[in-house]
Amino acid sequence: MKLIRRHLIWGALLSIAFGGLLLLMVGQFVDSRTPSLDLIPLDSVELIEDTLNLPLRKFEWQVQTPHPLQLKYPYPYPFLLNHPDKCEGPRGAPFLLMLVMTQPQDVGRRQAIRETWGNETLELGVIIRRLFVLGLPPPLFTKELHELLQEEDREHGDLLQVGFLDTYRNLTLKVLMGLEWMAQYCPDARYVLKVDSDVFLNPSFLVQQVLQPNGPPRPDFITGYIYKNTGPIRSPDYKWYMPPELYLQDTYPPYCGGPGYVLSGSLVLRILAVAQTLKVIYLEDVFVGLCLQQMGLEPIPPPPGSFLMFPLAYEHCVYHQLALVHGIQTQKLLQIWQDFQTVNKICPKA
Repeated sequence: MKLIRRHLIWGALLSIAFGGLLLLMVGQFVDSRTPSLDLIPLDSVELIEDTLNLPLRKFEWQVQTPHPLQLKYPYPYPFLLNHPDKCEGPRGAPFLLMLVMTQPQDVGRRQAIRETWGNETLELGVIIRRLFVLGLPPPLFTKELHELLQEEDREHGDLLQVGFLDTYRNLTLKVLMGLEWMAQYCPDARYVLKVDSDVFLNPSFLVQQVLQPNGPPRPDFITGYIYKNTGPIRSPDYKWYMPPELYLQDTYPPYCGGPGYVLSGSLVLRILAVAQTLKVIYLEDVFVGLCLQQMGLEPIPPPPGSFLMFPLAYEHCVYHQLALVHGIQTQKLLQIWQDFQTVNKICPKA
């Protein structure tokens, strides 16, 4: 039955993907002056149904966004799929809470992560909990994906869906709401990992070499690949465009690259407090850096070369000395994981 169900899921997703492609093509011809739906928050599940009746010409929310809109934060975005007891259990609070950023349609990618680096029982001796953080699909596809997500969540119990559209420009909101969930339902987690879904993660290296379970408490700890002396891109043609109206300065403060960074639970609470006092920008990693700057903090360097922001050809011993590699797609992850788990006695000790 599971096999049949997965075939049905994939069939539905392929239909959705085709419809999405058609939608994006239509969007190219839509009047660019139409108000964008990119940042419309949803107060309740009932509002999802209402969006299905909007004219097609309004579905330019991702195709044509000529200028970044104002992000609403703080704002009472609802948790539509939630697991408030995720961190409860007889063994106590998690050592590491993984918040994996994912899109609603990424069913296969989430399953691959569950079977590889997202396995909560992979690293013995510490408690790890995993949640996939996602927003809402485009309104046109809400009905198609809603039942699939409900079924996936019933089977795995690890989806955290927040009530705003899942778009690149809403990524900062997605991260902040994931951190808010931690503050509300998992405040005693020692560390929190914010990670994208297109990465290879080495949980053993991350836990033992970076986080060091037997080490002293580090209340202001945050690490990852650290960007320094970088500045905003002012050309609207680029994905990381930053208009002066949102950020006037010529350089960003030091920050950890968005594909994956880890921070202490106590620092999460401080960042959330500061975030409510700053102008929120849609580059989430830069925004976290701005929060750190406001607190007089900077990221702590990780073991040299352990967080890679670009793909790297797989080599068993090399990958065992890394915490994270960005740009690893689902099929590649599944291909290398089996070999990665095998013991290689030739590899030098860390």
